[in-house]
Amino acid sequence: MTPDRFFALMLLLESRDGATTQELASALGVSLRTITRDLNWLRDAGLPVTAHRGRLGGVAMLPGSGLDLTRLTPGERDHLSLIGLDEQQRTELDASVESRRALAKLAATQSRRVHELLPLTDVVHVDSRPWLQSRASGTTPASLIGSVRRGRRLRIAYDSPREPCPRDVVVDPYGLLAKAGIWYLVADCARVPRMYRLERITAWKEVDRPRRIRQNQTLATVAAALIDQWAHSHAIEVSATIDQTQIERAQRIFGLRLVRDNDEESATATR
Repeated sequence: MTPDRFFALMLLLESRDGATTQELASALGVSLRTITRDLNWLRDAGLPVTAHRGRLGGVAMLPGSGLDLTRLTPGERDHLSLIGLDEQQRTELDASVESRRALAKLAATQSRRVHELLPLTDVVHVDSRPWLQSRASGTTPASLIGSVRRGRRLRIAYDSPREPCPRDVVVDPYGLLAKAGIWYLVADCARVPRMYRLERITAWKEVDRPRRIRQNQTLATVAAALIDQWAHSHAIEVSATIDQTQIERAQRIFGLRLVRDNDEESATATR
């Protein structure tokens, strides 16, 4: 369990009288198997998490034994709700300092048994960047997040590799997406959803008009649809010969995208 998901799960349990595992899994964006493993981890760590079966059952914290959420400011609670970001991504969003402050407040209220354990932030490190990625340039998440949170329409200059020079487009942003170590602006352009890599946004400014997003659409739903579309409509197959001694490393990097052919002396990487 990542430190972010640990505190997010604790916040969910503390703020509700009870919740089903399905509700917790949906709120955190993980599978039922993962949330069950996380709850078992909390119990093994000595935290007073209880679970009851039946129509009126659910998962809950024992009254008076959880985290002291009253110590958190609204901004600190907001930053803790950013699940799955590593420290570098929080820094890119200019959210690192306030997140650490919130975590320190919560850590001070943990039970004695939890204090006997090393802090999660000391023994768990998350780096979601893909292997062999060059350092990104262009617009930073921290510089753009203010305009996005104000719900303003944006005019951006976007340097697409398919065009000879940056093009000027007006977009209605849903928000920022961190996917595989790359930041994207998720927005509608002429009511059509798009993902714009921040490193290719060479300039931008707010338009004196509120954003106009499609009804019943959120950042999560639009991003999920775009990712699914990209994964199924933009497959690129590449064949390569890999030295036998490097196949295990290639499998760690490419995962399921690496498909071995019938020749034991080589492997074929696809997509």
